[in-house]
Amino acid sequence: MTSKKLLEEIAKIIEALTALKDDESVPKNVRAKIESIIAEIQDDSDLSLKVGKSLHSLDEISEDMNLQPFIRTQVWNVSSMLEKLNK
Repeated sequence: MTSKKLLEEIAKIIEALTALKDDESVPKNVRAKIESIIAEIQDDSDLSLKVGKSLHSLDEISEDMNLQPFIRTQVWNVSSMLEKLNK
């Protein structure tokens, strides 16, 4: 994947996470985790490390019992986007 394409994909992921974070139906604790995921993705560390940590955090979020099913689906969609970066 070219660096331009990679940056575009990362921008899409951050946009999707920001939309989730700004959604009032998302519990506060989940919004806080999403905010830390965004910060992690924007960090200058190794891509595979960022993706791994972010996927782990998203997995924890998806298991939250207070999460609405449609929000959980959006979290899974972001996870799928992140998994594509690791290929």
